[in-house]
Amino acid sequence: MEKITKIEGTITIVDVLIGKGVKYFGFVNLYGCEIGDETKIGTFVEIQKGAKIGKRCKVSSHTFICEGVVIEDEVFIGHNVTFINDNYPRSTNLDGSMQGEEDWNLLKTKVKKRASIGSSATILGGVTIGEGAIVGAGAVVTKDVPPYTIVAGCPAKIIRRIEDDEI
Repeated sequence: MEKITKIEGTITIVDVLIGKGVKYFGFVNLYGCEIGDETKIGTFVEIQKGAKIGKRCKVSSHTFICEGVVIEDEVFIGHNVTFINDNYPRSTNLDGSMQGEEDWNLLKTKVKKRASIGSSATILGGVTIGEGAIVGAGAVVTKDVPPYTIVAGCPAKIIRRIEDDEI
């Protein structure tokens, strides 16, 4: 991996560890993150500091991946997927002062190998999406998703298990 900084036109990449063969398109904002070999990052994507994206992943346009998110290898992220790392966000403390990094609790999220997240899904902080699982479009994931299951809805519920011949 190579650490790069590149700011030109619609592309902002600052202190990113980037693997070989990574492809990214215009209007991306990547900073302080890690992106594995051969991953594709679509237009209008932001990946924040401390986030890690594995090898051979596809991150579709308009997606937001925040600090504390780890995405393992070969994961598909659909369009407009949003990850959340704080279930109780506030602008200010009780005394009215602006909150800083020390004033909130980072919730870490993990997406395991070969999982797939459908367009416009929202993934709350502190959950794990299991290996090979599928999250339906528009789902709101509020708790862990077992490996090789399909979830959908708001909140996301298990629809069925993925059979061996579907893997």
